[in-house]
Parts: sequence; structure tokens; C-alpha cells
Amino acid sequence: MTSKNLIQLPDGYLNRTPIFQYIMLSMLFPMWAVAASLNDILITQFKSIFELSNFASAFVQSAFYGGYFLVAIPASMVIKKTNYKIGIVTGLIFYIIGCSLFFPASHMATYTMFLFALFAIAIGLGFLETSANTYSSMIGPKKYSSLRLNISQTFYPVGSIAGVLMGKYLVFQEGKSLQAQMAKMTPEEARAFGEQMLQHTLEPYKYIIFVLIGMLILFLVIKFPACKTVTHKSSTSKKPSILETLKYLSKIKNFRKGILAEFLYVGIQTAIWSYTIRLALELNPQINERFASNFMVFSFIAFFVGKFVANLLIARFSISKVLTAYSLIGSLLLVYVAFVPNMTSVYAAILVSLFFGPCWASIYAKTLEFVEDKRHTETAGAILVMSIVGGAVIPVIQGLVSDLTGSMQLSFLVSMACFVYIGNYFYKEMKKESMVKQEEKTIKAM
Repeated sequence: MTSKNLIQLPDGYLNRTPIFQYIMLSMLFPMWAVAASLNDILITQFKSIFELSNFASAFVQSAFYGGYFLVAIPASMVIKKTNYKIGIVTGLIFYIIGCSLFFPASHMATYTMFLFALFAIAIGLGFLETSANTYSSMIGPKKYSSLRLNISQTFYPVGSIAGVLMGKYLVFQEGKSLQAQMAKMTPEEARAFGEQMLQHTLEPYKYIIFVLIGMLILFLVIKFPACKTVTHKSSTSKKPSILETLKYLSKIKNFRKGILAEFLYVGIQTAIWSYTIRLALELNPQINERFASNFMVFSFIAFFVGKFVANLLIARFSISKVLTAYSLIGSLLLVYVAFVPNMTSVYAAILVSLFFGPCWASIYAKTLEFVEDKRHTETAGAILVMSIVGGAVIPVIQGLVSDLTGSMQLSFLVSMACFVYIGNYFYKEMKKESMVKQEEKTIKAM
């Protein structure tokens, strides 16, 4: 343990939170946010350079979130056999390797190689998220598990803003948009120009590598509590296999609902952020990518403010009540984005980020609480992280709708439909909470 006064309870939670280790853990959250927000930059860059449709360009997110999906269960197995710290260290190593692959990718100048590099980064981030999300909820008293994860998640927008700013100043260049510039070139000139522009994609990842190496060293030398269920040597119970855990989890109705809600939430968030720059360029062809990236900065600022305000509201109202209201307003804003044909739609898309709130952390922590047998916690956390694959699916569907309808705006109805489901999910949770409170009042009155 990290302190004489720190006690690990049988269910894996601690009697108090070790502040320094918790801060270190929370600093991981902006690191995967940086990578995710850079994807929004890459989608715009690759679409013009490789002459991709909206559907094809969305495969940036498919490679990224597909890696999360595939690695989550292996990551949980590593954590189960070792500890959360080993999972984090493994994730940082793969993250560094993935960033390094951007160097050969820029020289090979093929879309496939870039997707492979993003997939490698996603393997690292899959380990990090599987470890850090569950670890953040566990590293302290159980009653504050959701609050701890929400606080850690508050750092996410900081990384998102940093990623977009790096994309704006290191990847995007001054002058007309890439599409406008390349339209006037011969095929040979466009190919040479595209290869030159691809070199700029290296710059953000150089800085990320240095930060990751520093974090890796710190995690290697600092001691962290285990936060795993205590099993006595005299106990005859064995650790459950993956199949046993999956069978157990599949029977929990609320766990299944949480998985779907998380899947759709990540899909909405990824789709909206993936296409905000494209929406701005479509509605105003006079602006370039560097200027349009400002709208992403505003989106992430709105996201941060929305999470902060939501945390204040949660102190007075239930999480379900706050997020039901957030989802309703977000859905209405997306209807506006879909049908109002001017730049105010872009600002409406920015405002949607204000109402994402603490959805991810709240669904994650709440769904994990339904797993009463804590021997299954690591795998349950991994499956929740696997639901991030929604970020690989929803943007592709939205891109396909955009190509089929010829309208980027109408494609936002896909995200709106997902947001309606999220609102319904939290509304039902709110009704359950009201019924429980009413029953408690009735019992006290008797």
C-alpha cells in the first residue's frame, strides 16, 4: 500500500483516496482525449488528400475505436492476473509505439498505413481506459465512486482542446482550404502537394511521445494500491473464467442496458465532433480548415463547461434528472442543426457539446454498480470500454447518410436519434429512483 493509514477493503475499495496517485491517474484522461480529438483533424485532412467520401473518411474512427473493442477483454485479463498499474504501463507503451508509426506512415503516404498507426494507438488507449476508468472508481470509498470518475473525466476536455489546437497550428496550414487548392492542380501536382501536407500530421505526435515517456517513467517508479477484491488463501473459490463472467453479466438486465447506452453515447459524441469541421466547410466554402478548427475548440470548451455545470447541478438534483434534461435539449439542438441551412447550425452543433455532460462517467459507474459479484469487476469494466466501439459505428452510419442524401446537415439526424435513446434511458432511471424514494417514505410512515 502507499500509506500506513490506507486500508483496502474486501470489495477492493479503499477507506480513503490517496490524492497524489488519484491526480496521476486523472492525468491519463486528457491523454486519450488528445488522440481522439486529433482524429477529428485527421478526418478533414485525409478526406481532401486521399479524395475520400464522408463514409470512407469515417474509417479513421473505425480503426481507432475498433482497436478499443478488440483489446478491452485482453486488457482485462492482464489486469486480472496482475494489477491496474501494469495495465496502465502496458497502455502507455503501446500508445508510444502507435504514435511512432506515424513517421513511416507519412513517408509511405497511404491511407491504410495511417489507419494501422491509429489502430496501434487504440490498443494502447484500450489498455489505459480499461485500467483507468475502473481504477478511478475504485481508488477510494465506494460511495464516492461515481464522483471520482466524474472528476477524472472533467480533465478530458482539457486534452481535447489541446489536441485541436495542435491540429490547428501544426497540421492545418494558412491559405485556402486543401480541397480548393488541390482542385486547381494536375493529378501529379495534387499528389506531390498531398504528400507534403501529410508531413504536417507528424508534428503533434512528436510532442505526445515526449509527454508519454515522462508519464511512463512516473508510473513505473510510483507505488499504487491494488484496489482488487481480497481473496483469502483459505478460500476454495476460484477466479472465474471469461466465459463464466460473460454468462454472469449477460443475465444482468441493467448491465445490458448500460452497455447500449454507453455505445450510443460514444457514437453521438464521436460523430458530432468528427463532422463539425466538415459542416462548417460545407455551409461556408470561403473558410479554410485552420479557421474551421476554431469551432472544435469552442465545442470542447462547451463540453468542459457543460460537465462543470452538470457537476454543480448533480449536487442538488439526481444524475438521472440532470442528464434527462441535458439529453432533451441536446436532441432539440440536433434537429436545428439538421434543418437550418446557415452557419447558425454550426453554433448549434457546438452547443450540443454543452449537453453531453457527465454521461460517460455516470453510465459507466452506475452500470458497474450492478455487478454485485466483484470477482467480475475487471471484465465488466472491459466490456463497458468495449462499448466505445459505438465511436466506430455511428460516425460511419452518419457519413453514409451524408453521402446518400448529399447533405451533411441531414446526417445529424442519426446523432439526434441516438440522443433520444440516451434521454429515454435516463428518464427511466429517474422514474425508478422516484419509485424507490416513494417506497422508502411509505415504509417510514408505517
